[in-house]
Amino acid sequence: MDQVEIRTHTALHVVKGAVRKVLGAKWTASTYVNSNHGRLTVKFERKPSDQEMDKVFELANEKVRKNLPIIIEVLPREEAERKYGDEIYDLFLISAEVRELSIVVIPDWSINACNKQHTKFTSEIGEIIKDYWRYRNSKQLLEISFDIKC
Repeated sequence: MDQVEIRTHTALHVVKGAVRKVLGAKWTASTYVNSNHGRLTVKFERKPSDQEMDKVFELANEKVRKNLPIIIEVLPREEAERKYGDEIYDLFLISAEVRELSIVVIPDWSINACNKQHTKFTSEIGEIIKDYWRYRNSKQLLEISFDIKC
């Protein structure tokens, strides 16, 4: 993973935190990163308003500017589940054979099991720019695409 993709991947965690705060959406259905472009798809029961989506990006960029630490905790799976519950998981499963998890924590913002590389601080991401979003009612999925400023 090159530096730009590391920044973009870390931005997924920041955007997910904002989606959780603004919309209350908990479950990530999929993620995608290609260079400075990212996409987060979450399970959601309704089409959000343009104002709600603007607020997601406003809060995400606020967290970037705050220069928060990205904390990686490597824990035995059972301990991670005891400490964080199902907050660490997404809709795509982690194999039962995986006995140790890397937990990505952005304090008071986002917690997620993730084995990818991340920046050390949110400010290293740079500005997160809303690309587009769409809601697929038939699947109850909200797809949020963004770019990071290079």
